[in-house]
Amino acid sequence: MKKKALALILSSVMALSLFGCGSGDAQPATDETATEDTTGSTDEAAEEPAADAEAEDETTDEAAEAEDEEAGGEAALKIAIVSSPSGVDDGSFNEDNYNGILTFIESHPDCTVTPVQETTGDVAAAVQAVADIVADYDVIVCCGFQFAGISTIAEENPDVDFILVDSFPSDAEGNEVTVDNIYAMQFAEQESGFFAGMAAALETTTGKVAVVNGIAYPSNVNYQYGFECGVKYVNETEGMNVEIVELASYAGTDVTGANVGGNYVGSFADEATGKVIGNALIAEDVDIVFVAAGASGNGVLTAVKEAEGVQFIGCDVDQYDDGANGDSNVVLTSALKVMHLNVERALNAIVDGSFAGANVTLQADTDSTGYVKEDGRCQLSAETITKIDAAYEQVKGGTIVPAANFNGVTPEDFTW
Repeated sequence: MKKKALALILSSVMALSLFGCGSGDAQPATDETATEDTTGSTDEAAEEPAADAEAEDETTDEAAEAEDEEAGGEAALKIAIVSSPSGVDDGSFNEDNYNGILTFIESHPDCTVTPVQETTGDVAAAVQAVADIVADYDVIVCCGFQFAGISTIAEENPDVDFILVDSFPSDAEGNEVTVDNIYAMQFAEQESGFFAGMAAALETTTGKVAVVNGIAYPSNVNYQYGFECGVKYVNETEGMNVEIVELASYAGTDVTGANVGGNYVGSFADEATGKVIGNALIAEDVDIVFVAAGASGNGVLTAVKEAEGVQFIGCDVDQYDDGANGDSNVVLTSALKVMHLNVERALNAIVDGSFAGANVTLQADTDSTGYVKEDGRCQLSAETITKIDAAYEQVKGGTIVPAANFNGVTPEDFTW
Protein backbone atom coordinates (compact mmCIF):
# COMPACT_ATOMS: atom_id res chain seq x y z
CA MET A 1 0.00 0.00 0.00
CA LYS A 2 1.25 3.46 -0.81
CA LYS A 3 2.16 5.58 2.22
CA LYS A 4 0.17 8.71 2.95
CA ALA A 5 1.07 11.71 5.04
CA LEU A 6 1.73 10.61 8.60
CA ALA A 7 -0.16 13.54 10.03
CA LEU A 8 -3.33 12.51 8.20
CA ILE A 9 -3.05 8.93 9.40
CA LEU A 10 -2.41 9.95 13.00
CA SER A 11 -5.28 12.40 13.01
CA SER A 12 -7.61 9.71 11.61
CA VAL A 13 -6.50 7.20 14.23
CA MET A 14 -6.93 9.75 17.03
CA ALA A 15 -10.39 10.65 15.81
CA LEU A 16 -11.44 7.01 15.68
CA SER A 17 -9.99 6.37 19.14
CA LEU A 18 -11.88 9.29 20.64
CA PHE A 19 -15.09 8.18 18.97
CA GLY A 20 -14.68 4.71 20.47
CA CYS A 21 -14.39 5.98 24.05
CA GLY A 22 -17.51 5.53 26.17
CA SER A 23 -18.68 5.64 29.75
CA GLY A 24 -17.17 2.23 30.45
CA ASP A 25 -13.62 3.61 30.01
CA ALA A 26 -12.94 4.88 33.58
CA GLN A 27 -10.06 7.29 34.02
CA PRO A 28 -7.45 6.18 36.58
CA ALA A 29 -6.77 8.43 39.55
CA THR A 30 -4.07 11.02 39.14
CA ASP A 31 -1.14 11.63 41.42
CA GLU A 32 -2.91 14.75 42.65
CA THR A 33 -5.79 12.60 43.91
CA ALA A 34 -3.34 10.42 45.78
CA THR A 35 -1.68 13.32 47.54
CA GLU A 36 -5.05 14.48 48.88
CA ASP A 37 -4.93 11.61 51.39
CA THR A 38 -3.97 13.13 54.78
CA THR A 39 -3.02 9.83 56.39
CA GLY A 40 0.40 10.02 54.74
CA SER A 41 0.02 6.73 52.77
CA THR A 42 0.26 8.18 49.29
CA ASP A 43 1.61 4.91 47.75
CA GLU A 44 -1.37 2.90 48.93
CA ALA A 45 -3.77 5.58 47.75
CA ALA A 46 -2.21 5.48 44.30
CA GLU A 47 -2.26 1.70 44.09
CA GLU A 48 -5.94 1.26 44.95
CA PRO A 49 -7.46 3.28 42.06
CA ALA A 50 -4.94 1.76 39.68
CA ALA A 51 -6.08 -1.69 40.75
CA ASP A 52 -9.72 -0.63 40.30
CA ALA A 53 -8.96 0.58 36.77
CA GLU A 54 -7.24 -2.70 35.92
CA ALA A 55 -10.21 -4.65 37.25
CA GLU A 56 -12.60 -2.51 35.23
CA ASP A 57 -10.50 -3.05 32.10
CA GLU A 58 -10.60 -6.81 32.71
CA THR A 59 -14.39 -6.65 33.13
CA THR A 60 -14.70 -4.71 29.88
CA ASP A 61 -12.49 -7.25 28.06
CA GLU A 62 -14.53 -10.15 29.46
CA ALA A 63 -17.75 -8.49 28.32
CA ALA A 64 -16.34 -8.01 24.84
CA GLU A 65 -15.23 -11.63 24.74
CA ALA A 66 -18.68 -12.74 25.87
CA GLU A 67 -20.25 -10.74 23.07
CA ASP A 68 -17.87 -12.35 20.58
CA GLU A 69 -18.80 -15.80 21.88
CA GLU A 70 -22.49 -15.03 21.49
CA ALA A 71 -21.77 -14.02 17.90
CA GLY A 72 -19.98 -17.29 17.27
CA GLY A 73 -16.58 -15.73 17.78
CA GLU A 74 -16.96 -13.51 14.71
CA ALA A 75 -17.25 -9.78 14.30
CA ALA A 76 -20.64 -8.48 13.20
CA LEU A 77 -19.61 -6.83 9.96
CA LYS A 78 -21.37 -3.71 8.77
CA ILE A 79 -21.37 -4.02 4.99
CA ALA A 80 -22.31 -1.43 2.39
CA ILE A 81 -22.79 -2.12 -1.31
CA VAL A 82 -22.42 0.90 -3.58
CA SER A 83 -24.00 0.37 -6.97
CA SER A 84 -24.58 2.10 -10.27
CA PRO A 85 -27.80 4.01 -11.07
CA SER A 86 -29.73 0.81 -11.77
CA GLY A 87 -29.49 -0.22 -8.10
CA VAL A 88 -29.31 -3.62 -6.42
CA ASP A 89 -32.65 -4.77 -7.81
CA ASP A 90 -31.69 -4.42 -11.48
CA GLY A 91 -32.11 -8.16 -12.07
CA SER A 92 -28.57 -8.27 -13.43
CA PHE A 93 -25.07 -7.07 -12.49
CA ASN A 94 -25.73 -5.20 -9.24
CA GLU A 95 -28.29 -7.67 -7.99
CA ASP A 96 -25.96 -10.62 -8.45
CA ASN A 97 -23.34 -8.90 -6.28
CA TYR A 98 -26.00 -8.08 -3.70
CA ASN A 99 -27.17 -11.69 -3.67
CA GLY A 100 -23.63 -12.78 -2.81
CA ILE A 101 -23.77 -10.57 0.28
CA LEU A 102 -27.22 -11.84 1.23
CA THR A 103 -26.03 -15.44 0.97
CA PHE A 104 -23.08 -14.59 3.21
CA ILE A 105 -25.40 -13.00 5.77
CA GLU A 106 -27.54 -16.15 5.86
CA SER A 107 -24.52 -17.88 7.39
CA HIS A 108 -23.51 -14.83 9.46
CA PRO A 109 -26.81 -13.37 10.70
CA ASP A 110 -25.14 -10.78 12.93
CA CYS A 111 -23.76 -9.04 9.84
CA THR A 112 -25.77 -6.37 8.05
CA VAL A 113 -25.81 -4.83 4.58
CA THR A 114 -26.88 -1.37 3.42
CA PRO A 115 -27.40 -0.68 -0.31
CA VAL A 116 -26.14 2.71 -1.46
CA GLN A 117 -27.25 3.77 -4.94
CA GLU A 118 -25.04 6.23 -6.84
CA THR A 119 -27.57 7.79 -9.17
CA THR A 120 -25.41 9.44 -11.85
CA GLY A 121 -22.91 6.81 -13.01
CA ASP A 122 -20.26 9.53 -13.06
CA VAL A 123 -16.77 8.37 -12.07
CA ALA A 124 -16.06 11.25 -9.67
CA ALA A 125 -19.50 10.91 -8.11
CA ALA A 126 -19.00 7.18 -7.61
CA VAL A 127 -15.74 7.69 -5.74
CA GLN A 128 -17.30 10.47 -3.66
CA ALA A 129 -20.19 8.18 -2.73
CA VAL A 130 -17.68 5.78 -1.21
CA ALA A 131 -15.84 8.58 0.57
CA ASP A 132 -19.11 9.77 2.10
CA ILE A 133 -19.77 6.47 3.88
CA VAL A 134 -16.33 5.01 4.52
CA ALA A 135 -16.34 5.92 8.23
CA ASP A 136 -19.57 4.03 8.84
CA TYR A 137 -18.79 0.52 7.56
CA ASP A 138 -16.37 -2.37 8.00
CA VAL A 139 -16.67 -3.60 4.41
CA ILE A 140 -17.64 -1.73 1.26
CA VAL A 141 -18.51 -3.61 -1.92
CA CYS A 142 -18.14 -1.40 -5.00
CA CYS A 143 -19.87 -2.52 -8.19
CA GLY A 144 -18.48 -1.29 -11.46
CA PHE A 145 -15.62 0.20 -13.43
CA GLN A 146 -16.47 3.70 -12.18
CA PHE A 147 -15.13 2.81 -8.71
CA ALA A 148 -11.53 2.22 -9.84
CA GLY A 149 -10.44 5.47 -8.16
CA ILE A 150 -11.15 4.31 -4.59
CA SER A 151 -7.50 3.43 -3.96
CA THR A 152 -6.74 6.64 -2.05
CA ILE A 153 -9.82 6.21 0.13
CA ALA A 154 -8.78 2.64 0.89
CA GLU A 155 -5.22 3.65 1.73
CA GLU A 156 -6.45 6.31 4.13
CA ASN A 157 -8.84 3.85 5.81
CA PRO A 158 -6.78 0.69 6.38
CA ASP A 159 -9.32 -0.74 8.85
CA VAL A 160 -12.00 -0.92 6.16
CA ASP A 161 -11.96 -3.79 3.65
CA PHE A 162 -13.04 -3.15 0.08
CA ILE A 163 -14.35 -5.59 -2.51
CA LEU A 164 -14.15 -4.07 -5.98
CA VAL A 165 -16.07 -5.79 -8.76
CA ASP A 166 -15.41 -5.28 -12.48
CA SER A 167 -12.31 -3.13 -12.08
CA PHE A 168 -8.83 -2.93 -10.63
CA PRO A 169 -7.92 0.06 -8.44
CA SER A 170 -5.95 2.89 -10.01
CA ASP A 171 -3.92 5.81 -8.73
CA ALA A 172 -4.45 9.50 -9.50
CA GLU A 173 -2.69 9.06 -12.85
CA GLY A 174 -4.89 6.13 -13.82
CA ASN A 175 -2.19 3.49 -13.29
CA GLU A 176 -3.26 0.13 -11.91
CA VAL A 177 -2.21 -0.41 -8.30
CA THR A 178 -2.56 -3.18 -5.74
CA VAL A 179 -3.86 -2.05 -2.36
CA ASP A 180 -3.62 -4.10 0.83
CA ASN A 181 -7.30 -3.76 1.74
CA ILE A 182 -8.86 -3.97 -1.74
CA TYR A 183 -9.73 -7.36 -3.22
CA ALA A 184 -10.48 -6.45 -6.83
CA MET A 185 -12.04 -8.90 -9.24
CA GLN A 186 -12.52 -8.68 -12.94
CA PHE A 187 -14.12 -11.32 -15.10
CA ALA A 188 -13.34 -12.56 -18.57
CA GLU A 189 -16.68 -11.31 -19.89
CA GLN A 190 -15.43 -12.01 -23.38
CA GLU A 191 -15.71 -15.73 -22.58
CA SER A 192 -19.37 -15.49 -21.57
CA GLY A 193 -20.01 -13.17 -24.51
CA PHE A 194 -18.42 -15.77 -26.79
CA PHE A 195 -20.91 -18.41 -25.64
CA ALA A 196 -23.76 -15.93 -26.19
CA GLY A 197 -22.50 -15.23 -29.69
CA MET A 198 -22.34 -18.93 -30.49
CA ALA A 199 -25.86 -19.44 -29.15
CA ALA A 200 -27.23 -16.58 -31.23
CA ALA A 201 -25.49 -17.68 -34.43
CA LEU A 202 -26.54 -21.31 -34.03
CA GLU A 203 -30.18 -20.51 -33.23
CA THR A 204 -31.02 -17.55 -35.50
CA THR A 205 -33.57 -18.09 -38.24
CA THR A 206 -33.17 -14.73 -39.97
CA GLY A 207 -29.38 -14.81 -40.05
CA LYS A 208 -29.17 -11.47 -38.23
CA VAL A 209 -28.20 -11.00 -34.57
CA ALA A 210 -27.08 -8.11 -32.38
CA VAL A 211 -25.64 -7.12 -29.01
CA VAL A 212 -26.81 -4.10 -26.99
CA ASN A 213 -24.66 -2.62 -24.22
CA GLY A 214 -24.96 0.13 -21.61
CA ILE A 215 -21.73 2.15 -21.52
CA ALA A 216 -18.45 1.22 -23.23
CA TYR A 217 -16.63 0.40 -20.03
CA PRO A 218 -14.12 -2.45 -20.47
CA SER A 219 -16.50 -5.08 -19.09
CA ASN A 220 -19.20 -4.10 -21.60
CA VAL A 221 -16.77 -3.97 -24.52
CA ASN A 222 -15.54 -7.41 -23.47
CA TYR A 223 -19.09 -8.75 -23.76
CA GLN A 224 -19.48 -7.14 -27.16
CA TYR A 225 -16.16 -8.41 -28.51
CA GLY A 226 -16.74 -11.89 -27.13
CA PHE A 227 -20.17 -12.02 -28.76
CA GLU A 228 -18.73 -10.98 -32.10
CA CYS A 229 -16.03 -13.65 -31.79
CA GLY A 230 -18.65 -16.30 -31.00
CA VAL A 231 -20.59 -15.43 -34.14
CA LYS A 232 -17.39 -15.45 -36.18
CA TYR A 233 -16.42 -18.85 -34.75
CA VAL A 234 -19.77 -20.37 -35.74
CA ASN A 235 -19.66 -18.81 -39.20
CA GLU A 236 -16.27 -20.32 -39.89
CA THR A 237 -16.73 -23.71 -38.23
CA GLU A 238 -20.31 -24.29 -39.42
CA GLY A 239 -20.05 -22.67 -42.85
CA MET A 240 -22.66 -20.05 -41.97
CA ASN A 241 -22.94 -16.35 -42.74
CA VAL A 242 -24.69 -14.81 -39.74
CA GLU A 243 -24.63 -11.00 -39.74
CA ILE A 244 -24.05 -8.85 -36.66
CA VAL A 245 -26.22 -5.73 -36.97
CA GLU A 246 -24.88 -2.42 -35.64
CA LEU A 247 -26.60 0.97 -35.62
CA ALA A 248 -24.00 3.60 -36.46
CA SER A 249 -25.73 6.27 -34.37
CA TYR A 250 -25.30 4.15 -31.23
CA ALA A 251 -21.66 3.14 -31.69
CA GLY A 252 -19.68 3.08 -28.45
CA THR A 253 -16.52 4.94 -27.47
CA ASP A 254 -14.35 3.12 -24.93
CA VAL A 255 -12.35 4.62 -22.07
CA THR A 256 -9.44 5.40 -24.40
CA GLY A 257 -11.69 7.29 -26.82
CA ALA A 258 -11.62 4.55 -29.45
CA ASN A 259 -14.75 3.78 -31.47
CA VAL A 260 -15.71 0.17 -30.69
CA GLY A 261 -18.90 0.07 -32.74
CA GLY A 262 -21.72 -2.01 -31.30
CA ASN A 263 -25.03 -0.65 -30.02
CA TYR A 264 -24.61 1.40 -26.82
CA VAL A 265 -27.45 2.99 -24.87
CA GLY A 266 -25.04 5.37 -23.13
CA SER A 267 -26.52 4.56 -19.72
CA PHE A 268 -27.32 1.61 -17.49
CA ALA A 269 -30.62 3.17 -16.42
CA ASP A 270 -32.36 4.38 -19.59
CA GLU A 271 -35.09 1.92 -20.45
CA ALA A 272 -36.69 4.26 -22.98
CA THR A 273 -33.57 4.42 -25.15
CA GLY A 274 -33.06 0.71 -24.67
CA LYS A 275 -36.48 0.09 -26.18
CA VAL A 276 -35.74 2.47 -29.07
CA ILE A 277 -32.56 0.54 -29.91
CA GLY A 278 -34.34 -2.78 -29.53
CA ASN A 279 -37.11 -1.75 -31.92
CA ALA A 280 -34.58 -0.38 -34.42
CA LEU A 281 -32.68 -3.68 -34.46
CA ILE A 282 -35.88 -5.69 -34.81
CA ALA A 283 -36.81 -3.48 -37.76
CA GLU A 284 -33.49 -4.60 -39.33
CA ASP A 285 -34.74 -8.22 -39.10
CA VAL A 286 -32.63 -9.12 -36.03
CA ASP A 287 -34.26 -12.08 -34.28
CA ILE A 288 -31.81 -12.66 -31.38
CA VAL A 289 -30.44 -9.86 -29.19
CA PHE A 290 -27.77 -10.27 -26.50
CA VAL A 291 -28.14 -7.50 -23.92
CA ALA A 292 -25.56 -6.28 -21.38
CA ALA A 293 -27.02 -2.94 -20.34
CA GLY A 294 -28.22 -3.08 -16.75
CA ALA A 295 -31.70 -1.61 -16.31
CA SER A 296 -31.50 -0.13 -19.83
CA GLY A 297 -31.77 -3.72 -21.01
CA ASN A 298 -35.32 -3.86 -19.65
CA GLY A 299 -36.32 -1.56 -22.49
CA VAL A 300 -34.78 -3.93 -25.03
CA LEU A 301 -36.57 -6.82 -23.37
CA THR A 302 -39.88 -4.99 -23.68
CA ALA A 303 -39.26 -4.45 -27.40
CA VAL A 304 -38.50 -8.16 -27.81
CA LYS A 305 -41.66 -9.17 -25.97
CA GLU A 306 -43.78 -6.90 -28.15
CA ALA A 307 -42.32 -8.35 -31.36
CA GLU A 308 -42.97 -11.69 -33.00
CA GLY A 309 -40.35 -14.42 -33.26
CA VAL A 310 -37.58 -12.48 -31.48
CA GLN A 311 -35.47 -13.85 -28.62
CA PHE A 312 -33.37 -12.29 -25.89
CA ILE A 313 -30.06 -13.47 -24.38
CA GLY A 314 -29.67 -12.35 -20.78
CA CYS A 315 -26.47 -11.20 -19.12
CA ASP A 316 -24.54 -11.68 -15.87
CA VAL A 317 -27.29 -13.79 -14.26
CA ASP A 318 -29.95 -16.27 -15.31
CA GLN A 319 -32.68 -13.98 -16.64
CA TYR A 320 -35.09 -16.68 -17.77
CA ASP A 321 -37.82 -15.62 -15.34
CA ASP A 322 -37.69 -12.09 -16.76
CA GLY A 323 -38.52 -13.49 -20.19
CA ALA A 324 -42.01 -14.69 -19.28
CA ASN A 325 -44.37 -13.37 -21.96
CA GLY A 326 -47.86 -14.74 -21.52
CA ASP A 327 -47.73 -18.46 -22.15
CA SER A 328 -44.25 -18.26 -23.70
CA ASN A 329 -40.76 -17.09 -22.82
CA VAL A 330 -38.46 -14.93 -24.94
CA VAL A 331 -35.15 -15.73 -23.21
CA LEU A 332 -32.99 -18.08 -25.28
CA THR A 333 -30.23 -18.37 -22.64
CA SER A 334 -28.13 -16.11 -20.42
CA ALA A 335 -24.41 -15.39 -20.40
CA LEU A 336 -23.09 -15.79 -16.86
CA LYS A 337 -20.55 -13.88 -14.84
CA VAL A 338 -20.55 -15.61 -11.48
CA MET A 339 -20.11 -12.62 -9.18
CA HIS A 340 -22.28 -13.66 -6.25
CA LEU A 341 -20.12 -16.67 -5.45
CA ASN A 342 -16.90 -14.68 -5.59
CA VAL A 343 -18.28 -11.83 -3.46
CA GLU A 344 -19.37 -14.38 -0.89
CA ARG A 345 -15.93 -15.98 -0.96
CA ALA A 346 -14.27 -12.60 -0.33
CA LEU A 347 -16.55 -11.89 2.64
CA ASN A 348 -15.80 -15.29 4.11
CA ALA A 349 -12.09 -14.50 3.76
CA ILE A 350 -12.61 -11.35 5.84
CA VAL A 351 -14.28 -13.37 8.57
CA ASP A 352 -11.68 -16.15 8.66
CA GLY A 353 -8.75 -13.73 8.49
CA SER A 354 -7.40 -14.80 5.11
CA PHE A 355 -8.52 -11.65 3.26
CA ALA A 356 -5.72 -9.96 1.33
CA GLY A 357 -5.50 -7.24 -1.27
CA ALA A 358 -5.18 -8.55 -4.82
CA ASN A 359 -6.18 -7.88 -8.41
CA VAL A 360 -7.55 -11.06 -9.99
CA THR A 361 -9.20 -11.92 -13.31
CA LEU A 362 -11.68 -14.78 -12.95
CA GLN A 363 -12.27 -17.10 -15.89
CA ALA A 364 -13.87 -20.36 -16.94
CA ASP A 365 -11.18 -22.37 -15.15
CA THR A 366 -12.72 -21.28 -11.81
CA ASP A 367 -16.29 -21.65 -13.12
CA SER A 368 -16.63 -17.87 -13.01
CA THR A 369 -17.87 -17.50 -16.61
CA GLY A 370 -20.36 -19.55 -18.58
CA TYR A 371 -23.90 -19.73 -19.92
CA VAL A 372 -27.26 -21.20 -18.90
CA LYS A 373 -27.97 -24.60 -20.41
CA GLU A 374 -30.15 -26.28 -17.77
CA ASP A 375 -33.42 -27.75 -18.95
CA GLY A 376 -36.29 -25.41 -18.21
CA ARG A 377 -33.99 -22.38 -17.92
CA CYS A 378 -33.12 -21.97 -21.58
CA GLN A 379 -34.45 -22.75 -25.06
CA LEU A 380 -31.26 -23.95 -26.69
CA SER A 381 -31.39 -27.09 -28.77
CA ALA A 382 -29.44 -30.11 -27.59
CA GLU A 383 -27.21 -29.79 -30.66
CA THR A 384 -26.39 -26.16 -29.83
CA ILE A 385 -25.54 -27.05 -26.22
CA THR A 386 -23.22 -29.83 -27.41
CA LYS A 387 -21.36 -27.43 -29.69
CA ILE A 388 -21.06 -24.68 -27.08
CA ASP A 389 -19.89 -27.16 -24.45
CA ALA A 390 -17.15 -28.37 -26.78
CA ALA A 391 -16.01 -24.78 -27.31
CA TYR A 392 -16.26 -24.14 -23.55
CA GLU A 393 -13.59 -26.77 -22.90
CA GLN A 394 -11.33 -25.06 -25.44
CA VAL A 395 -11.91 -21.69 -23.76
CA LYS A 396 -11.24 -23.24 -20.37
CA GLY A 397 -8.03 -24.78 -21.64
CA GLY A 398 -6.84 -21.62 -23.38
CA THR A 399 -7.13 -22.91 -26.94
CA ILE A 400 -9.83 -20.35 -27.74
CA VAL A 401 -9.08 -16.83 -26.49
CA PRO A 402 -11.85 -14.40 -27.49
CA ALA A 403 -11.06 -10.75 -28.14
CA ALA A 404 -11.35 -8.30 -25.24
CA ASN A 405 -11.09 -4.55 -24.84
CA PHE A 406 -7.46 -4.66 -23.74
CA ASN A 407 -6.07 -8.14 -24.40
CA GLY A 408 -4.49 -7.18 -27.72
CA VAL A 409 -7.04 -9.11 -29.77
CA THR A 410 -9.90 -7.59 -31.78
CA PRO A 411 -12.88 -9.43 -33.24
CA GLU A 412 -11.50 -8.77 -36.71
CA ASP A 413 -8.20 -10.58 -36.03
CA PHE A 414 -9.60 -13.23 -33.66
CA THR A 415 -8.35 -16.71 -34.56
CA TRP A 416 -8.03 -20.03 -32.72
